Amino acid sequence: MNEREKLGHLLHHWMEHNMEQAEAYREWAEKASSPTGKELAEILIRLYEETKKLNRLFEEALKKV
Repeated sequence: MNEREKLGHLLHHWMEHNMEQAEAYREWAEKASSPTGKELAEILIRLYEETKKLNRLFEEALKKV
């Protein structure tokens, strides 16, 4: 496997890991969404959304590999 193929493999792995993390943020936002945890839940949802945006960059990078 050459360096470019290896990078493609890594990008795919990182993208999968990134989505797992995003789902964890969303799950914890649901758990934190009590009246006293509303602000924390909102932050976790923002983390979820921003992490999903990162996957678009991973996809873009994969197209270039």
